[in-house]
Amino acid sequence: MSTPHIEAEADDFAKVVLMPGDPRRATYIAENYLQDTQLVTDVRNAVGYTGYYQGTEISVMPSGMGMPSAAIYITELYRSFEVETIIRIGTAGGFLPELDLRDMVVASGCITNSRMPELLLGKSEYDLTPTPSLLTAAVDLSVETGLTLHSGTIFTSDIFYEPDDGLNSRMIQDGVLCVEMETAALYAIAQVEKKQALSLVTISDHLTRGTHLSPEERQSTLDEMISFSLKVASKEAEAIG
Repeated sequence: MSTPHIEAEADDFAKVVLMPGDPRRATYIAENYLQDTQLVTDVRNAVGYTGYYQGTEISVMPSGMGMPSAAIYITELYRSFEVETIIRIGTAGGFLPELDLRDMVVASGCITNSRMPELLLGKSEYDLTPTPSLLTAAVDLSVETGLTLHSGTIFTSDIFYEPDDGLNSRMIQDGVLCVEMETAALYAIAQVEKKQALSLVTISDHLTRGTHLSPEERQSTLDEMISFSLKVASKEAEAIG
C-alpha cells in the first residue's frame, strides 16, 4: 500500500523502525548492522530498509530534518504500514553543564516551541512522553552495559538558527538537557495513533561551551548509539512478537 511519500507494500516494514534523520545514515545502518537487507522504498531519496539484527526483523527509515518532514514519515508508517514502534536516533545540542560531548540522552519528556502537538492532540495542555516500557528498557540496558545514559526533558525546536539570545539560559534554568528538531512530533503522533515511541540522541555539540565533535568523533559516537538503539529495538520486537 503506497503513500505519497513511501512506495512499499503494507508488510514491507518490520513492526519496529529505527528512524535517523539523514537518509545516508539509514543506508549506513542497513549496510553495516543488518543482515538480509532489502531496500523497500526510495521515494525522493528517502530510503527505507528492512533486514535482520541478530535474527530479529528491524526496519530503518529516515525522517528528514525537522518536525514537518518527520511527521509525514511517522504518520504514514504508523497508519499505512502496520508499524507499531518507532525509535528516533539522532544528534542534539547540549544545554546543561553536566552533559559532555558523546553523551547519550533518552527523552523521558519533551517540550517544544511548535504548535504541532497542540493541533494534533486538540488541546493546549499536554505531556509529550515516550512509551514507558521502552524508556524502562533503554535505562535498564544502559545499566547492564555500563553505558552512561541521561534521562530527562529535551527541547524540540522549529528554529535551527535561534534568534532568542536568552533561550539557552532559560533552558538551563528549567533543567532541559538538550535541543533537537523531531522528538515532539514523534511523541505527539504516537499518542494520536496509539502507537509506541522513543527518542535517543547523542550530544554532538555543546551550546553553552561552544564545543562540537569532529567528523571522526561524530561517526564513532553514532556507531555506539546505533548499536545501543538496535538492542533496544530488538527487545521491543521480541516483546511485540
